[in-house]
Amino acid sequence: MNSARPDVTPYDALLVLSFGGPEKPEDVVPFLENVTRGRGIPRERLEQVGEHYFLFGGRSPINDQNRALIAALEKDFADQGIDLPVYFGNRNWDPYLADTLAAMKADGVGRAAVFATSAYSSWSSCRQYRENLFDAVEQTPGAPRLDKLRQYFNHPGFIEPVVDAVLASLAELPDGGDRARLVFVTHSIPTEMAESSGSEDPAGQSRPAYVAQHRSAADVVAERVRAVTGRAHRHDLVYCSRSGAPSTPWLEPDVNDHLEDLVTDGVSEVVLVPIGFVSDHMEVIFDLDTEATATAERLGMTVVRAATAGVDPRFVAMVRDLVLERAAAERGEQPERSAVGSWSPGPDVCGVGCCPNPRGPRPALCGSDS
Repeated sequence: MNSARPDVTPYDALLVLSFGGPEKPEDVVPFLENVTRGRGIPRERLEQVGEHYFLFGGRSPINDQNRALIAALEKDFADQGIDLPVYFGNRNWDPYLADTLAAMKADGVGRAAVFATSAYSSWSSCRQYRENLFDAVEQTPGAPRLDKLRQYFNHPGFIEPVVDAVLASLAELPDGGDRARLVFVTHSIPTEMAESSGSEDPAGQSRPAYVAQHRSAADVVAERVRAVTGRAHRHDLVYCSRSGAPSTPWLEPDVNDHLEDLVTDGVSEVVLVPIGFVSDHMEVIFDLDTEATATAERLGMTVVRAATAGVDPRFVAMVRDLVLERAAAERGEQPERSAVGSWSPGPDVCGVGCCPNPRGPRPALCGSDS
């Protein structure tokens, strides 16, 4: 019976790596200082940004959502006969990544797969996590060997829950959302970062990747919705959570500006689809559920926000699939790699120069140039 269990060799743990967020009001400004360290942003500005968190009791939902994901993964692993402990580490708040690696070392973990809660390619959504992994390993003598799992924006386990969420949102609208526009939303990043996202390595993802990956995912979702409903909904990709100096170009249009334009064009119903996010964290509950919804109400527009993947069983099973896929590859096998849309499955190891740090080279794990 044991021989039929999925083989996770050579891994003896999974690390869920995330952004982190404050857990109480007094955490908010120190957390934002961690996020913006080295950028010279005055404390007064951080306190202004912190007001977003104070609207929700000074507590980000992201850590609780990650704990729920870990609990779902542990159950899924157990149900599948996989004996693989799951650890939790953050870039910017407790549990800090270095502390988690120290605990893993103390527990005897020798090699771990790393699942980052960010599905796309760019410096801020991928390579910065790899830089953080390097820093944490440097702080932890004898740290486990770490292998970051590939990007998964085009994995069916991510796409399928989004499709169903859009269908459920359309069903909430009058006439089943016949006239609704699908507005896919992701985190804005500086245009320079977007243009350099991906890899120059011909064997890796082509550049620029960030916008192209989002458009591919949005196109797949929209087409699958059309296949179910028999209606082709126009769809757009827009952005939220812009920050930084006004003089620095960031990806546009902002979701609120886009809603203004849609009303001018006669659009009265919108489904907001947070395609850039895996769970309902601050960018979703503030930027979309609070700010964009208020904009829509002011404009007299009917808006419904689609759910994120969260702990959907298909998303949880996707993480298991990525672990098994990478484990098989590390054993020298040729695993099947699931992907949908115009992009092929991403590489296990990031290519040379992939998603460069805009402030200059920094060492990073899990890449060809590590």
